[in-house]
Amino acid sequence: MDEKLKELWKQIGLRYKSHPWHGVAIGENAPEQLMAFIEVVPSDTVKYEVDKETGYLMIDRPQQFSNIMPALYGFVPRTYCDKEVAALCNDRTGRTDIVGDGDPLDICVLTEREVTHGDILVNSIPIGGMRMIDDGEADDKIVAVLKDDLFYGNYTDIKDVPKKVIERLRHYFLTYKSIPGSTENSKHVEITEVYGAEEAREVIAASMRDYKASYGNIEHRMAQQARVTIGRM
Repeated sequence: MDEKLKELWKQIGLRYKSHPWHGVAIGENAPEQLMAFIEVVPSDTVKYEVDKETGYLMIDRPQQFSNIMPALYGFVPRTYCDKEVAALCNDRTGRTDIVGDGDPLDICVLTEREVTHGDILVNSIPIGGMRMIDDGEADDKIVAVLKDDLFYGNYTDIKDVPKKVIERLRHYFLTYKSIPGSTENSKHVEITEVYGAEEAREVIAASMRDYKASYGNIEHRMAQQARVTIGRM
């Protein structure tokens, strides 16, 4: 991106809020270090989700039961789970029927600090992930630590995390849609593997390629469209 275009987008950013999926940079050091947009924190009693059209947080659903998200939860900007992510999941599981879920890549960020609300950006270091398949769709959950966190900040791989913390995350994702006493959700959601930092970086890189294939460079596309529009005036 040339300097004039960079300055243009900088000026636009002073006036308009960036869309958290498309307008926020993933970070120059991705996939080793990521910017994460947080939608849900452990104290939330409803599940928030970014509206893809407007970029504003909306209530996806009230939490039906007592299970709570045990970490900061959101997604990685400028990622997309499509063919590349699905191919990686198929390769690792030995299956051929898995497709991408069509969403940005989910991320759980561990921190010892109490964060009281979502709709925030946090710098995070990926240390692993969970290969989750939801009704035949690749729905990986990257596990990261808050950069410079006092307790988790020195962790470099998921094997460093206490097993009880990983068990809580697994339990949440395997049951958060379930109705107590019903086995219906267990038929659709499975976690086939808990993987380490190296595999997490591969999943992130695949989701970055999927995003580029589907959305390209949005700033350049918008700038080109603006030039065409201005030229017609």
